[in-house]
Amino acid sequence: MEEFHQRLTDLRRAFHRDPELGFQEVQTKAKVASILRDLGLEVHEGAGVIGVLKAGNGNRAIGLRADMDALPITEASTHDYVSNNPGVMHACGHDGHTTMLLGAAELLSKSPDFDGTVVFIFQPNEEHGLGAQAMINEGALKQFPIDEVYAIHNLPGAPTGQISTRLGQICASESLFEIEINGQGGHASMPHVGVDAITVGAELVLALQTIVSRKLAPGAGAVVSVTEFLTDGQRNVLPGQAVLKGDVRARLPQDREAVERFMRQIVDGVVATHGVTAKMSFNTEFIETINADGPVEAVVRTAKAAGHETIGDRTAMSFSEDFAHFCAAVPGCFLLLGNGEEGPNGQPLHAADYDFNDALLPIGAGFWSDLVKDRLPVRARK
Repeated sequence: MEEFHQRLTDLRRAFHRDPELGFQEVQTKAKVASILRDLGLEVHEGAGVIGVLKAGNGNRAIGLRADMDALPITEASTHDYVSNNPGVMHACGHDGHTTMLLGAAELLSKSPDFDGTVVFIFQPNEEHGLGAQAMINEGALKQFPIDEVYAIHNLPGAPTGQISTRLGQICASESLFEIEINGQGGHASMPHVGVDAITVGAELVLALQTIVSRKLAPGAGAVVSVTEFLTDGQRNVLPGQAVLKGDVRARLPQDREAVERFMRQIVDGVVATHGVTAKMSFNTEFIETINADGPVEAVVRTAKAAGHETIGDRTAMSFSEDFAHFCAAVPGCFLLLGNGEEGPNGQPLHAADYDFNDALLPIGAGFWSDLVKDRLPVRARK
């Protein structure tokens, strides 16, 4: 096991040195595909990489998913495997997720003590919410039908190796909105002559905050954030145009739909009051991640049987995850694996000095192997 751990550590750090952004994972995909072929798996390359491993004659199949993409962040770490790609780094642990799943493929290929099919899904471009849908649109789930799907994400700040999940919604949706206001600019000394867009925009920023505080039920967990306010004004020029951009998070589809509806009502009302025009877009890139009953039970049972500290009813996460698209297609479970509480391993996800905890590599690989044997037991053979 020590030799296995060291090989996985070396592999994870090699992925860390050569990070690639979403839909640009050329070297990463090639390395993943090569390792899977060397292990004797059936390999298919497209938007991502899929490895297929069969044992026995069972007709059930489960999918295990890992994400491969990095982030446009300049690394601030001092270890000896920092990114070789300026301005790009693995600041979310996808290097570790990929390595753990490759470790599981090795364990299961060398000891195929299961009955059925395991589909190893290595997904591109999770960070922008586009990779899972790209693989689905490509026909991955039709070509490789699965009964259930699972994914692990590391969680800084949680004890190393702790496994946590929950039934139902576990990750929020993310929707991006943009509001373009068109008024009448003019001289800063004569604001009454026109309708400056910055005043209308400021009123909208404040009014949008009433959606969560006054229009949704307390505890709904929705978040409406205006993150950009752009105008064409100058020091003595009142702007005629303003653009507000922002981000909405929601736990439930009906809350997400309600937020959009209320936003449009507010925009229409404010612009009508001021006699200007506006255009609004609202695009949901990440839908809510919903865990299914059977897969959650299997994760909790497997984790406890292996002796891991296990939480089966954790609080939902506010971040978004495009694994949601796989969960919308087949029953699934998204689970979190504690990355540690101190040092770089405890730094927030997407921090410039974050680092995946290599102690998790055999833990994650072993958990995947145990889960496969739980869901595809040999006793099911005829």
